[in-house]
Amino acid sequence: MFDRMSGKVRDVIKRLKGHGVIKESNIQEALRDIKMALLEADVNYKVVKGFLESVKERALGKEVLDSLTPAQQFIKIVREELTKVMGERCEDIRIDGVPPSTIMLVGLQGSGKTTTAAKLAGYFKRKGKKVLLVPADPYRPAAALQLERLGKRLGIEVFPQEGSPVDTCERALEYGRKGLFDIVMVDTAGRLHIDDSLMDELRTLKGTIRPRETLLVADAMTGQDAVKIAKGFDEAVGIDGIILTKMDGDARGGAALSMRMVTGRPIKFIGVGERLEDLEPFHPDRVAGRILGMGDVLTLIDRTLERVDREKARQLAERFEKDTFTLEDFKAHLGQIKKMGPLEGLLNMLPGFEELKRKGLKVDDKVLVRTEAIINSMTKEERRNPSIINGSRRRRIARGSGTTVQEVNRLLKQYQQMRKMMKKIKKGGMRGILSRGFSGLMDQMGRIG
Repeated sequence: MFDRMSGKVRDVIKRLKGHGVIKESNIQEALRDIKMALLEADVNYKVVKGFLESVKERALGKEVLDSLTPAQQFIKIVREELTKVMGERCEDIRIDGVPPSTIMLVGLQGSGKTTTAAKLAGYFKRKGKKVLLVPADPYRPAAALQLERLGKRLGIEVFPQEGSPVDTCERALEYGRKGLFDIVMVDTAGRLHIDDSLMDELRTLKGTIRPRETLLVADAMTGQDAVKIAKGFDEAVGIDGIILTKMDGDARGGAALSMRMVTGRPIKFIGVGERLEDLEPFHPDRVAGRILGMGDVLTLIDRTLERVDREKARQLAERFEKDTFTLEDFKAHLGQIKKMGPLEGLLNMLPGFEELKRKGLKVDDKVLVRTEAIINSMTKEERRNPSIINGSRRRRIARGSGTTVQEVNRLLKQYQQMRKMMKKIKKGGMRGILSRGFSGLMDQMGRIG
């Protein structure tokens, strides 16, 4: 997310930090470089202009030039102004009032609207809400079937599509009221481009179902086109917020920085992957931190709390503490990590990881698959007591897992190092333990150079 843009912005800040004393000329140069980085990232020109004027006004005042830590003050100003551009705070989807609350998703074909409907329904289900999915796209034959399959995977009921979108939605709302649903999520029809017939249909449907919120689903990778689409839908139909999809593949990020200022509508969620769990609330302050290389630990914590089985995590922690942690437990631990998403996405939320990537660190997500395969190729006795794994057993495990003896050796070595680390922690030797653990994780997941 924002890789190219954030890398250039961080270079600017790094150069600024290198100056012993910051002068007005240093700040002017930094602002010029930031301007180029934002424009290359496809951020709207008017947004860039307004942002730079705000930063310049504050940065050339006493707040920075007279500060004991001018570079840090400048970074603080840039982060605050970036946050302001993107909306300042996370804005929730409103589901208050008499249930069921109706949420209507609109957008063009190819934006990921149907998948997003399922992701959003899954998000609310994890919050304890009872959700009904409603297909209202009679033009794309596979739309209703796709929603049905996604709903089945999530354990969410999908209302059958019969007749016109208006007829389907009216019956779905009545069913939702009788079934005591909290939310009715409507997936509407899309087009390849904005046209009068599409907007007429959406206005009619909106007037019938009176949604609590109308949300536009837009593809972040289309950059400024996504901003124009948002403006078009808002003027023709009226939208309450935006969900940006494919943010994990957006090297530019211009749409996210431009949306709020250009349309006046908040980004409420972002799609960060292909899995049904990969939808996150949009926090402008956290995104600003990512752009500046500060990581996003709060989102990492949120994801951990949402996806990790707390009881299993507690049991694993107890085994660590009692020094009874086996390779079977290690496999369970890997399963918990996999639930949280791709490794690189997780590590990107840690401060400083982007810098390691730029220096050549490569993260291999397949290492989890290979590690699981190695453990699965062991007998139950070997998993519980790895000390019995001799040379012939290692060769057998490597053949059975499709890996090499070297990889088996590496896993066993890291397992022993983990056991030693936990013993040191029990003795109170916490200083340096976390950094060594991180280094070991880096060694396991990738390599430098």
